[in-house]
Amino acid sequence: MLPPVIAPSILSADFSKLAEEVRAVDEAGADWIHLDVMDGHFVPNITFGPPVVKALRPHSAKFFDCHLMIAPADPYLAAFAQAGADGITVHAEAGPHIHRSLQTIRDLGKRAGIAINPGTPASMVEPLLDMADLVLVMTVNPGFGGQSFIRSTLETIARVRTMVAGRDIRLQVDGGIDPETVRLASRAGADTFVAGNAVFSGGPGAYAERIATIREGAEGASGRSLAV
Repeated sequence: MLPPVIAPSILSADFSKLAEEVRAVDEAGADWIHLDVMDGHFVPNITFGPPVVKALRPHSAKFFDCHLMIAPADPYLAAFAQAGADGITVHAEAGPHIHRSLQTIRDLGKRAGIAINPGTPASMVEPLLDMADLVLVMTVNPGFGGQSFIRSTLETIARVRTMVAGRDIRLQVDGGIDPETVRLASRAGADTFVAGNAVFSGGPGAYAERIATIREGAEGASGRSLAV
């Protein structure tokens, strides 16, 4: 398996000082910066769009992992790419032409991700794997931070792990990830972990320790070394 990636989600950051928060988690050891984009339509919340991504881009050289919980997504892919996203993930449930969406993301020079909700079967991503650089299994129903990990998604993670075996595809989980659940997700086959409250609680002085604890949980669960 690939070495684990820890991607703090700024959904749980202090929105009054997002640039400072991004710099803080970057310096604290985050591998990626996860940006949750919500439209109030596909999910019951509204967050931010390309202008915020563009404003944050100068504050970190880390991989900007843009998770689009919006429908339709296609009209906005170029805007997020131009704003500075390195990877763009779209939901399989968000449109009828998801293969075209993934192709567009790759044509824009970005890494393409496909996400599925907890109630969506793993089989939905199988026909799309040739176009995917990342598969995201939501471990909560998307729309809000601070939710509890849905344990039935462990079976979905394991099924996707079997599907992507031998491919250079990251298997990401998002929702309710903390030092305990990261171990469960890692054992099931995940290698990329989005964490919100588990990182951002306690203020910037705690970020490094919290990221390290999550990383240790991910690596210890799968027997990997701590080198990233």
